[in-house]
Amino acid sequence: MPRWPAQVLLLLLAAVLVLPVFALAGAWFGFDAAARDVLVQMAQTVLPEYTLTSLALCVSVAIGVALVGVLGASAVTLFDFPGRRHFEWALLLPLAMPAYVVAYAYTDFLQFSGPLQVWLRETFGLRGRLLPEVRSTPGAVWVFTFTLYPYVYLLARTALTERAAQLMEAARLLGAPLSRRIREVALPLARPAVAAGVALALMETLADFGVASYFGIQTFTAGIYKAWLAMDNRIAAAQLATLLLLTVGALLWVEHRAQRRMRFVSPRGQRAGSAEAQPARLRGARAALAVAVCALPILFGFVLPLLFMLRPLIGGWDVLPWDMFVQWSVNSVWLAGLSAVLATLIALALGFAVRARPTPLTRGVSQLASLGYAIPGAVIVVGLLLPVGWVQAGWPASGVGYWVTATALGIVWAYLVRFTAVALQSVQAGYARLPASLDDSARMLGTTGMALAMRVHWPLLRRATLAAALLVFVDVMKELPATLVLRPFNSDTLAVVTYNLARDERLGEAALPALALVLVGLVPVILLSRALRQR
Repeated sequence: MPRWPAQVLLLLLAAVLVLPVFALAGAWFGFDAAARDVLVQMAQTVLPEYTLTSLALCVSVAIGVALVGVLGASAVTLFDFPGRRHFEWALLLPLAMPAYVVAYAYTDFLQFSGPLQVWLRETFGLRGRLLPEVRSTPGAVWVFTFTLYPYVYLLARTALTERAAQLMEAARLLGAPLSRRIREVALPLARPAVAAGVALALMETLADFGVASYFGIQTFTAGIYKAWLAMDNRIAAAQLATLLLLTVGALLWVEHRAQRRMRFVSPRGQRAGSAEAQPARLRGARAALAVAVCALPILFGFVLPLLFMLRPLIGGWDVLPWDMFVQWSVNSVWLAGLSAVLATLIALALGFAVRARPTPLTRGVSQLASLGYAIPGAVIVVGLLLPVGWVQAGWPASGVGYWVTATALGIVWAYLVRFTAVALQSVQAGYARLPASLDDSARMLGTTGMALAMRVHWPLLRRATLAAALLVFVDVMKELPATLVLRPFNSDTLAVVTYNLARDERLGEAALPALALVLVGLVPVILLSRALRQR
């Protein structure tokens, strides 16, 4: 097969995956007096509020996820106490809970008309509001902290497991007390992992739309949707999206830098849990404190929201929208399945291209695809709809607007931009386990090109491919911002219906699709927990 068709396909693929970023950059090339006036007006009105609110939210969430994640990772890694083995995997359960679902669950139970405040007023004869307002910035910090701390917990636990136990034992033999060993040995070793986990959590916080919109918090993401949909101002939306993308890019740089430092401080060939480096045994009050440190995040991030969602299901079984639930599920499964298949095929093609011919072109396209997951859904929406508007204005008969906004093309395109990175990471991990000598042996026997991919690589990549498709499927099922705008007509998904029902204060009806999203999200968490137990 000639090289130039493959290169053309790679260039087209790169164009598809980076179109949102290029479109936002192109919008600034046409920066004229009208765009300048919009930017000045935003700087005088909404931009300071967006900036301060997003900054306050990020600082609070960073402190919260770092504290909860590090405490949990330190407890299960450095100490031994009753239930430790169960807490190791149970601390990952909040990953299955979309943040906006947790926000709806807490609001339904704790709001002024919720069952808790109603019971307190009736039981004790109290009046007025008895609990702080849930839909507020502190409420959003609570939700994000207990749904996103697993990012910090997972990376910090890995860093502590790989090296801290041996060095902690060496410090103990040198006479250092436990508090000093933790302060001067364990925590410095976990610092790069904590930085990477916090960066990932903040990227999710900035990309969120469901919590910010429902709680009425003026973040950049909420402002982008307000500018585009409510004000019909594409220039303002593009400018806000660019600022958000630059912020996320800075966080991505921090995460990559921290990941490099993690690889530097995590040498191979050392096994955790050796006989000379066992976790310290805790008893009595210290063991109870360790149990509380591990149990409370699970309680607040998974158990209580799950119980809050089950309550309306049990109490109003006959009024739930069962007839529409099937249609919502079909729409969600169809879009998620199609996107998972396409993203996995693209990931396999990129993985094989880099493996067979690691040129700057193949590596560049692979790196571009790997960055997609960091692009918020709101940015993808603006980046896709901007060129559609340009083409529609210059060529009205093209019908581009219809194909992108009224069919599955636009939403699947957005999913591929955002989630191809998830599939590519799994496929590349599978390829990393295949020795290069395997390809050399196959070529010596006359197997090259696609025959090499199908007859040699594919049988060994089946598990990695299945994992890639599953991860993309679950992420698409839970995705809200892009789906809310780009979904085809009359094809509401579980995520969109959950958001719409909650926005209309029909939180009891929203419990059914929200619970379905949680059950789907449990699948990768279970697989991740099994992988951790096998290490």
